[in-house]
Amino acid sequence: MSTTAPAEDRRAALRARHHRAILDAARVMIAEQGIAGFNVDVIAEHADVSRRTVFNHFSSIDDLVTTSCTEELAVVIESFRSAVNARPAGPGSRVSMFEDVAAALRTTDIPRVIAFLWNALGGFAPDDSRPQQLFQATFSRTTQELAHELAERNTDVDELEAGFLVSSLMHGVEVLAHHWIASTGATTDDEARALWTDLLERLIASVRTGYASTH
Repeated sequence: MSTTAPAEDRRAALRARHHRAILDAARVMIAEQGIAGFNVDVIAEHADVSRRTVFNHFSSIDDLVTTSCTEELAVVIESFRSAVNARPAGPGSRVSMFEDVAAALRTTDIPRVIAFLWNALGGFAPDDSRPQQLFQATFSRTTQELAHELAERNTDVDELEAGFLVSSLMHGVEVLAHHWIASTGATTDDEARALWTDLLERLIASVRTGYASTH
C-alpha cells in the first residue's frame, strides 16, 4: 500500500498549522505593539517555528502584516455570506449582487476594524508611507477576495461585472475610512458610529445611482 498520500496529508496539515500559528502570533503582536515593534524573530519564537519557515509562508514582513490585517477585514466577507444565505436561491443579477454587498457593509462593524487597523499601523504620519501602503493593501486584498466570492455565487453574472461592483463599494469604503478617521480620531463611540452610518449610506446611494445626468 502506498504511503504517499498520507505523507502528503501530514505535510499539508503541518504547513497549515504553521501558517495559522504564524498569523496568530502576528495578530497578537500587532494588537499589543503595532507594526513598529514587529519583528520576524519574535514572531517565529511565538509561533514555535524557524525564521525560515516564516518566510516560506510569507514573502515579507509587510506581506505577513497585510495578511493578518486582511483577516480582520474579512468579516465583511462573512457578512456577505450571511446576506446571500438569507435570500432565496436563484440566478444572480446586478441588483441582487449590489444589495448583498451593501447589506454586508451595513451589518459589519467596520468602525471597529478601521480603529484596529489605525492603531495597529500607528496612524498615517506624513513622513512614513508604509502604514498607508499597508492600509491600502489590506483593502485591496479584501476587495479581491470579496469579488471572487461574489462571482462564484452569481455564476450567471459576468465576473468582470462582479469585480467592478465590489471595487466601487470597497474602494469607496477605504475613502470613507480616511474621512472618518480624520473626523473622529478612530474612536468608536456612539457619535463616531453614527457618522460612519451616515457616510456609508451616502456611499451606497452614490454607487447605486451613479453619476448619470437626471435631466
